[in-house]
Amino acid sequence: MRRIVVSMNITVDGFMAAPDGGLDWHMQNWSTDMSDLLAEQLNNADTILLGKNTYSAMASYWPAVSTGLLLSRGDLAYATMINSCEKVVCSTSLKRPRWENSRVISANVRREILKLKQQPGKDIMVYGSHRLVRFLSKFNLVDEYLLWLYPVIIGRGMPLFHEQQKLAFAGAKTLSSGVVVLKYRCNLNG
Repeated sequence: MRRIVVSMNITVDGFMAAPDGGLDWHMQNWSTDMSDLLAEQLNNADTILLGKNTYSAMASYWPAVSTGLLLSRGDLAYATMINSCEKVVCSTSLKRPRWENSRVISANVRREILKLKQQPGKDIMVYGSHRLVRFLSKFNLVDEYLLWLYPVIIGRGMPLFHEQQKLAFAGAKTLSSGVVVLKYRCNLNG
């Protein structure tokens, strides 16, 4: 069975976004080793599962970036990878996804995600998508969390977790920017 891997930026005080959903706090720490690790993780996946808001933001950015002449070779390779991956959007309001290789799940979401996990293939990555992550967590559909812990405190915002979960530590990597990527496997047995 394929794994669902949630890759999420979080602050030291546990928020994934500012109260208004803003993410400007994470751009100041961006580094090339972060790009390399992100590309390595995406290389282990062939599907990206997203909520509508995150999908819309990514769909307005990544297709245009892939033709950018000012990108590093690594960023250009990442743009090519993300554009070629299958994108599955969980939304009741999005009807026509415009990003290539995209489709929408609007009904029987849990059943459709379970079917997606049972198909042959690589990992299924989830980026951002706060409400979707809460849904996946509620139904024990997340197999692994990659938490990109930023050396930033924002005081208040949107917390990633809303209820108790048992996780098993599976490793950590410190990046040159001070961001620490924490890997946790979900303990679905309790």
